[in-house]
Amino acid sequence: MEGQLRIDKWLWAVRIFKTRSLAAENCKKGKIFINNVPAKASRIVKPGDKVVFHRSPAIFTYRVISLTGKRVAAKFTADYMEDLTPQDEKDKLLKPRLPDFGHREKGFGRPTKKERRTIDRFRNLKN
Repeated sequence: MEGQLRIDKWLWAVRIFKTRSLAAENCKKGKIFINNVPAKASRIVKPGDKVVFHRSPAIFTYRVISLTGKRVAAKFTADYMEDLTPQDEKDKLLKPRLPDFGHREKGFGRPTKKERRTIDRFRNLKN
């Protein structure tokens, strides 16, 4: 398929998202950029465009090589996109996250005011 294609359909076809509606939802949330411009789901993508996708905590970058409206097998996605994501961004996903200290075991009830302040102080140190 040559010419033009909607970004949500392309993201789904090259397996960046499991469903097209997830791709459209991420566009709506402002997590998808085409050539450094926020993209709506209906935005047209062309070969040569640079697509940036924010998935916390990493930022993924792809270059559109060619277009397809049909979902392709994982081993063929390299024919349609070039992964420009630096390795250090990919490594961010592998880092273990700190446990959520706001979680309480069942039966412990709500935190007291003192416990809540301690939790808030700790969370501010993590940021």
